[in-house]
Amino acid sequence: MYSVGNRLRISLFGKSHADCIGCIMEGVPIGMPVDVGHVREQMSLRKPSDGIGTPRKEADEVVFEYGLNDGIATDGTLLMTIYNGNRNSAAYDKFKIRPRPGHADLPALFKFKDYDVAGGAQFSGRMTAPLVAAGAVAKQYLKKKGIDIAAFTRSIGDIRDVKQYDVSEYGRSVSYRTRAMDADMDRMMTDTITKAGSEGDSVGGIIECAVTGLPIGFGGEWFDALDVSVARMMFSIPAVKGVEFGAGFGITEMKGSESNDQYTVKDGRITAKSNNMGGVTGGLSNGMPLVFRVAIKPTPSIAKEQRTVNLETMEEDSISVTGRHDPCIVPRAVAVVEAMAAIAIMDQELSFTPF
Repeated sequence: MYSVGNRLRISLFGKSHADCIGCIMEGVPIGMPVDVGHVREQMSLRKPSDGIGTPRKEADEVVFEYGLNDGIATDGTLLMTIYNGNRNSAAYDKFKIRPRPGHADLPALFKFKDYDVAGGAQFSGRMTAPLVAAGAVAKQYLKKKGIDIAAFTRSIGDIRDVKQYDVSEYGRSVSYRTRAMDADMDRMMTDTITKAGSEGDSVGGIIECAVTGLPIGFGGEWFDALDVSVARMMFSIPAVKGVEFGAGFGITEMKGSESNDQYTVKDGRITAKSNNMGGVTGGLSNGMPLVFRVAIKPTPSIAKEQRTVNLETMEEDSISVTGRHDPCIVPRAVAVVEAMAAIAIMDQELSFTPF
C-alpha cells in the first residue's frame, strides 16, 4: 500500500492484473455529500477511445465498500474498489527475461525478488483508475469552496496548440477524444496518434491544467508548499517526466522586469497583469489561476523491435511488444492530472486554511 497526504490521506492498493485495485481516502469531512454519478463521469474520461487507445476494455465501476451511506460520507474514510476483469497476464511472461526498454521492468526485477511483471504490476498506469475516483470526490469538495480544476491537451507529438486560452475555457476539452480544445486540433492529434500506432510506435505530449478560485495566501510552506505538493502528485503519475508552472523554463530567458507579475486592482480585487509565476509565489497562491503543464512520455510498450538484454544469458537481445497498449496515453491522462491536482488542493485546503 502506498500513501500520501496530510489531513487528506490517500492510500493506493492492488496491481494491474490483481483481482482488484483501489484506494482508501481518509480525512473526508463527515457528512459530505458524494455524487456517485459524478464519480462515474470522471472515470469515463479516463477510458480509452476507439482507434487511439488500448483495446483493453474495463468497466471501471467504482464500488464504495465502506464509508458512504445514501450518498453521505459517514465517518471520514472512504474505501473505493475497482475490480479487474479483462486480463491477459501470460502475455507478460517474456518480460521477466527480456525487460522492456522505457518501462519499470528492469529496475523492479532487480529490486523485488517476487516482482510480477503482469500488466506492469504496481507501476502500471492502470493504478491511476482509483486515483481518478478519489479525485472526483475531491473535485466535489473543492467545488463547494469555489475552486475549479480543468485541463486540456496542449500537444501530442509534434502537434502543438499555440493558442492562448482563458482558463475558463479549459473545460470544453471534454468534448474531444484527444482532450484538445477544438475540432481542428483534435483531428491533427488523432492523426498523429493513429500514424504512430500503425507504425508500431507511440507518441507523448503535454497536458496543461488550471486551478481557479484559490484565495491569496492559500497553501503550505516549504516541503508542503502549494507548487511542491502539486508537483509531487504529478510526478506520481506513471509516464510523467516533467512539470512546469506558469512560464516554466521560458522564464529563464526573461529579465526580472519582464517575469515579475505586477499587481493591480480590478473591480476592487487585487490581481496581476501577467501570470508568469503560474499563480504561485513563495509556495503560496498569489490569487491568480494556478497554471501548470505536465510532460507525458511516449508509451514504452511498442511493437517496433528494440534492443534489450537477456537476464538469463546476460547477453544483448531484442524485443517487440505485442498486445493491448495505447499508442498515446495523453488523452486518458488529462483526467488523471485533474484528479491528482484535486487531491493535492483538497489536502492543502484541509491542512493549511486558517480556521
